[in-house]
Amino acid sequence: MNLFGKSTVQNDAVTTNVKGAVKMIFDSHAHYDDESFNEDREQVIAELRENAIVGVLNCGASLEGARTSVEFADKYDFFYAAVGIHPEYANIVDNKVIDELRQLASNPKVKAIGEIGLDYYYEDGPDKETQKKAFKMQMNLARELKLPVVIHDRDAHGDTLEILKEYSDVKGVVHCFSGSVEFARECLKLGYYLGFTGVVTFKNAKRVLEVVEEVPLDRMLVETDCPYMAPTPFRGKRNRSEYIEYIIEKIADIKSILPVNVKEQTIENTRRLLNIE
Repeated sequence: MNLFGKSTVQNDAVTTNVKGAVKMIFDSHAHYDDESFNEDREQVIAELRENAIVGVLNCGASLEGARTSVEFADKYDFFYAAVGIHPEYANIVDNKVIDELRQLASNPKVKAIGEIGLDYYYEDGPDKETQKKAFKMQMNLARELKLPVVIHDRDAHGDTLEILKEYSDVKGVVHCFSGSVEFARECLKLGYYLGFTGVVTFKNAKRVLEVVEEVPLDRMLVETDCPYMAPTPFRGKRNRSEYIEYIIEKIADIKSILPVNVKEQTIENTRRLLNIE
Protein backbone atom coordinates (compact mmCIF):
# COMPACT_ATOMS: atom_id res chain seq x y z
CA MET A 1 0.00 0.00 0.00
CA ASN A 2 1.30 3.48 -0.83
CA LEU A 3 0.00 7.03 -1.03
CA PHE A 4 -1.80 6.28 -4.27
CA GLY A 5 -3.86 3.34 -2.99
CA LYS A 6 -3.36 -0.32 -3.84
CA SER A 7 -0.38 -0.70 -6.15
CA THR A 8 2.05 -3.09 -7.72
CA VAL A 9 5.57 -2.24 -8.82
CA GLN A 10 7.23 -4.22 -11.61
CA ASN A 11 10.33 -3.15 -13.55
CA ASP A 12 9.96 0.40 -12.26
CA ALA A 13 6.45 0.67 -13.72
CA VAL A 14 3.52 1.39 -11.45
CA THR A 15 -0.12 0.46 -11.85
CA THR A 16 -2.49 1.93 -9.32
CA ASN A 17 -6.08 1.76 -8.24
CA VAL A 18 -7.01 5.38 -7.63
CA LYS A 19 -10.74 5.05 -6.98
CA GLY A 20 -11.59 7.57 -4.32
CA ALA A 21 -8.13 9.15 -4.48
CA VAL A 22 -7.75 12.83 -5.30
CA LYS A 23 -4.75 12.86 -7.61
CA MET A 24 -4.69 16.10 -9.59
CA ILE A 25 -1.00 16.47 -10.34
CA PHE A 26 0.61 18.71 -12.96
CA ASP A 27 4.26 17.72 -13.46
CA SER A 28 5.87 21.03 -14.37
CA HIS A 29 9.20 19.55 -15.48
CA ALA A 30 9.83 16.11 -16.93
CA HIS A 31 12.05 14.35 -19.47
CA TYR A 32 10.02 11.42 -20.79
CA ASP A 33 12.19 11.53 -23.90
CA ASP A 34 15.06 10.16 -21.80
CA GLU A 35 16.42 6.81 -22.96
CA SER A 36 15.50 5.22 -19.62
CA PHE A 37 11.89 5.21 -20.87
CA ASN A 38 12.69 3.67 -24.26
CA GLU A 39 11.47 0.18 -23.38
CA ASP A 40 8.13 1.07 -21.77
CA ARG A 41 7.37 4.72 -22.60
CA GLU A 42 3.89 4.08 -24.03
CA GLN A 43 2.91 1.99 -21.01
CA VAL A 44 4.19 4.61 -18.56
CA ILE A 45 2.37 7.45 -20.30
CA ALA A 46 -0.86 5.41 -20.43
CA GLU A 47 -0.54 4.87 -16.68
CA LEU A 48 -0.01 8.60 -16.10
CA ARG A 49 -3.35 9.25 -17.77
CA GLU A 50 -5.05 6.50 -15.75
CA ASN A 51 -3.62 7.93 -12.55
CA ALA A 52 -5.11 11.37 -13.21
CA ILE A 53 -1.92 13.22 -14.04
CA VAL A 54 -3.62 16.29 -15.51
CA GLY A 55 -0.57 17.74 -17.23
CA VAL A 56 3.11 17.22 -18.01
CA LEU A 57 5.58 19.81 -19.30
CA ASN A 58 8.26 17.86 -21.14
CA CYS A 59 11.37 20.02 -21.26
CA GLY A 60 13.96 19.93 -23.98
CA ALA A 61 17.59 19.77 -22.91
CA SER A 62 19.36 18.95 -26.17
CA LEU A 63 18.11 20.05 -29.58
CA GLU A 64 16.89 16.52 -30.20
CA GLY A 65 15.13 16.62 -26.84
CA ALA A 66 13.38 19.83 -27.83
CA ARG A 67 12.17 18.25 -31.07
CA THR A 68 10.94 15.16 -29.25
CA SER A 69 9.17 17.23 -26.60
CA VAL A 70 7.12 18.88 -29.34
CA GLU A 71 6.33 15.46 -30.84
CA PHE A 72 5.08 14.26 -27.45
CA ALA A 73 2.96 17.40 -27.02
CA ASP A 74 1.33 16.74 -30.40
CA LYS A 75 0.78 13.05 -29.62
CA TYR A 76 -0.55 13.23 -26.04
CA ASP A 77 -3.28 15.71 -25.16
CA PHE A 78 -2.08 16.27 -21.58
CA PHE A 79 1.55 16.84 -22.58
CA TYR A 80 3.02 20.27 -23.28
CA ALA A 81 6.52 21.20 -24.39
CA ALA A 82 9.34 23.54 -23.45
CA VAL A 83 12.10 23.94 -26.02
CA GLY A 84 15.62 25.00 -25.18
CA ILE A 85 19.24 24.00 -24.81
CA HIS A 86 20.59 22.96 -21.40
CA PRO A 87 23.88 24.64 -20.38
CA GLU A 88 25.61 21.27 -20.80
CA TYR A 89 25.18 21.80 -24.56
CA ALA A 90 25.78 25.55 -24.57
CA ASN A 91 28.54 25.27 -27.15
CA ILE A 92 26.04 24.31 -29.89
CA VAL A 93 23.87 27.42 -29.43
CA ASP A 94 24.18 29.71 -32.45
CA ASN A 95 21.78 31.62 -34.67
CA LYS A 96 20.86 28.46 -36.58
CA VAL A 97 19.88 26.68 -33.37
CA ILE A 98 17.92 29.72 -32.19
CA ASP A 99 16.08 29.74 -35.53
CA GLU A 100 15.08 26.11 -35.06
CA LEU A 101 13.91 26.75 -31.48
CA ARG A 102 11.87 29.69 -32.80
CA GLN A 103 10.26 27.43 -35.38
CA LEU A 104 9.53 24.73 -32.80
CA ALA A 105 8.01 27.35 -30.50
CA SER A 106 5.47 28.27 -33.20
CA ASN A 107 3.60 25.10 -32.18
CA PRO A 108 0.75 26.21 -29.87
CA LYS A 109 1.56 23.44 -27.39
CA VAL A 110 5.05 24.84 -26.81
CA LYS A 111 4.53 26.81 -23.61
CA ALA A 112 8.05 27.85 -22.55
CA ILE A 113 11.69 28.21 -23.53
CA GLY A 114 13.76 25.78 -21.52
CA GLU A 115 15.47 24.32 -19.91
CA ILE A 116 18.11 27.02 -20.15
CA GLY A 117 20.55 28.56 -17.72
CA LEU A 118 23.90 27.94 -16.09
CA ASP A 119 25.62 24.90 -14.59
CA TYR A 120 29.04 25.38 -13.00
CA TYR A 121 29.12 22.00 -11.27
CA TYR A 122 31.09 20.09 -13.88
CA GLU A 123 34.60 21.33 -14.57
CA ASP A 124 34.67 19.68 -18.00
CA GLY A 125 31.48 21.40 -19.19
CA PRO A 126 31.30 24.47 -21.45
CA ASP A 127 33.15 27.46 -19.97
CA LYS A 128 31.21 30.12 -18.10
CA GLU A 129 31.28 32.71 -20.88
CA THR A 130 29.97 30.20 -23.42
CA GLN A 131 27.16 29.25 -21.05
CA LYS A 132 26.22 32.85 -20.36
CA LYS A 133 26.16 33.68 -24.07
CA ALA A 134 23.87 30.71 -24.82
CA PHE A 135 21.67 31.61 -21.86
CA LYS A 136 21.26 35.22 -23.02
CA MET A 137 20.53 34.21 -26.61
CA GLN A 138 17.68 32.03 -25.38
CA MET A 139 16.43 34.69 -22.96
CA ASN A 140 16.28 37.04 -25.95
CA LEU A 141 14.21 34.45 -27.79
CA ALA A 142 11.81 34.16 -24.85
CA ARG A 143 11.49 37.93 -24.74
CA GLU A 144 10.82 38.04 -28.50
CA LEU A 145 8.17 35.30 -28.33
CA LYS A 146 6.70 36.49 -25.02
CA LEU A 147 7.10 33.01 -23.54
CA PRO A 148 8.11 32.11 -19.98
CA VAL A 149 11.42 30.40 -19.30
CA VAL A 150 12.43 27.25 -17.42
CA ILE A 151 15.69 28.05 -15.65
CA HIS A 152 18.42 25.55 -14.79
CA ASP A 153 20.73 26.89 -12.07
CA ARG A 154 23.39 24.71 -10.49
CA ASP A 155 26.22 26.22 -8.46
CA ALA A 156 25.71 29.46 -10.41
CA HIS A 157 23.29 31.49 -8.29
CA GLY A 158 25.08 34.83 -8.60
CA ASP A 159 25.47 34.81 -12.38
CA THR A 160 21.98 33.37 -12.85
CA LEU A 161 20.43 36.15 -10.79
CA GLU A 162 22.40 38.80 -12.67
CA ILE A 163 21.03 37.57 -16.00
CA LEU A 164 17.47 37.23 -14.69
CA LYS A 165 17.66 40.86 -13.59
CA GLU A 166 18.98 41.87 -17.01
CA TYR A 167 15.84 40.35 -18.53
CA SER A 168 13.41 41.60 -15.89
CA ASP A 169 10.52 41.56 -18.38
CA VAL A 170 10.89 37.78 -18.85
CA LYS A 171 9.20 35.55 -16.28
CA GLY A 172 9.39 31.85 -15.56
CA VAL A 173 10.37 29.20 -13.06
CA VAL A 174 13.68 28.35 -11.43
CA HIS A 175 13.35 24.60 -11.65
CA CYS A 176 14.70 22.16 -9.06
CA PHE A 177 15.37 25.10 -6.77
CA SER A 178 18.60 24.63 -4.81
CA GLY A 179 19.45 28.12 -3.59
CA SER A 180 19.16 29.87 -0.26
CA VAL A 181 16.17 31.67 1.22
CA GLU A 182 17.83 34.95 0.23
CA PHE A 183 18.21 33.82 -3.39
CA ALA A 184 14.59 32.63 -3.36
CA ARG A 185 13.43 36.06 -2.23
CA GLU A 186 15.31 37.71 -5.10
CA CYS A 187 13.73 35.33 -7.62
CA LEU A 188 10.27 36.00 -6.21
CA LYS A 189 10.83 39.76 -6.49
CA LEU A 190 11.51 39.24 -10.20
CA GLY A 191 8.19 37.41 -10.59
CA TYR A 192 9.57 33.89 -10.84
CA TYR A 193 8.03 30.70 -9.56
CA LEU A 194 10.17 28.13 -7.79
CA GLY A 195 10.04 24.44 -8.75
CA PHE A 196 10.43 21.74 -6.10
CA THR A 197 11.46 18.14 -6.73
CA GLY A 198 11.87 14.97 -4.68
CA VAL A 199 14.82 16.65 -2.95
CA VAL A 200 12.33 18.04 -0.40
CA THR A 201 11.89 14.47 0.90
CA PHE A 202 15.62 13.85 1.43
CA LYS A 203 16.95 13.72 4.98
CA ASN A 204 19.77 16.16 4.23
CA ALA A 205 17.57 18.74 2.49
CA LYS A 206 17.59 21.35 5.29
CA ARG A 207 18.14 24.37 3.05
CA VAL A 208 15.41 23.55 0.56
CA LEU A 209 12.98 22.89 3.41
CA GLU A 210 13.71 26.38 4.74
CA VAL A 211 12.87 27.74 1.29
CA VAL A 212 9.60 25.76 1.16
CA GLU A 213 8.63 27.24 4.51
CA GLU A 214 9.38 30.76 3.25
CA VAL A 215 7.89 30.70 -0.26
CA PRO A 216 4.16 31.45 -0.65
CA LEU A 217 2.16 28.52 -1.98
CA ASP A 218 0.97 30.58 -4.95
CA ARG A 219 4.56 30.83 -6.19
CA MET A 220 5.39 27.11 -6.05
CA LEU A 221 5.46 24.47 -8.77
CA VAL A 222 5.98 20.74 -8.25
CA GLU A 223 8.02 18.62 -10.63
CA THR A 224 9.80 15.34 -11.09
CA ASP A 225 12.74 16.23 -13.35
CA CYS A 226 12.19 12.57 -14.23
CA PRO A 227 13.86 10.20 -14.66
CA TYR A 228 16.02 11.95 -12.03
CA MET A 229 15.37 13.23 -8.49
CA ALA A 230 12.98 10.50 -7.35
CA PRO A 231 11.65 11.24 -3.86
CA THR A 232 12.04 9.02 -0.83
CA PRO A 233 11.07 6.12 -0.78
CA PHE A 234 12.07 5.74 -4.46
CA ARG A 235 15.35 7.64 -4.22
CA GLY A 236 17.89 6.28 -6.69
CA LYS A 237 15.22 4.71 -8.90
CA ARG A 238 13.65 6.00 -12.09
CA ASN A 239 11.30 8.85 -11.30
CA ARG A 240 7.81 9.39 -12.74
CA SER A 241 4.99 11.88 -12.32
CA GLU A 242 2.89 9.91 -9.81
CA TYR A 243 5.73 10.20 -7.29
CA ILE A 244 5.02 13.93 -6.98
CA GLU A 245 2.46 12.78 -4.41
CA TYR A 246 5.32 12.45 -1.92
CA ILE A 247 6.54 15.98 -2.67
CA ILE A 248 3.05 17.33 -2.14
CA GLU A 249 2.71 15.49 1.16
CA LYS A 250 5.98 17.01 2.38
CA ILE A 251 5.05 20.54 1.33
CA ALA A 252 1.63 20.17 2.97
CA ASP A 253 3.29 19.01 6.17
CA ILE A 254 5.67 21.98 6.21
CA LYS A 255 2.86 24.43 5.45
CA SER A 256 0.41 22.77 7.86
CA ILE A 257 -2.26 22.51 5.18
CA LEU A 258 -4.07 19.70 3.39
CA PRO A 259 -2.34 18.01 0.44
CA VAL A 260 -5.36 18.75 -1.76
CA ASN A 261 -4.71 22.47 -1.25
CA VAL A 262 -1.14 22.02 -2.51
CA LYS A 263 -2.39 20.05 -5.51
CA GLU A 264 -5.03 22.58 -6.50
CA GLN A 265 -2.77 25.60 -6.05
CA THR A 266 0.23 24.15 -7.88
CA ILE A 267 -1.98 23.19 -10.84
CA GLU A 268 -3.36 26.73 -10.94
CA ASN A 269 0.17 28.15 -10.69
CA THR A 270 1.46 25.97 -13.54
CA ARG A 271 -1.45 26.79 -15.79
CA ARG A 272 -1.07 30.50 -15.07
CA LEU A 273 2.65 30.49 -15.83
CA LEU A 274 2.26 28.46 -19.02
CA ASN A 275 -0.92 30.22 -20.15
CA ILE A 276 -2.95 27.00 -20.24
CA GLU A 277 -6.71 27.37 -19.90
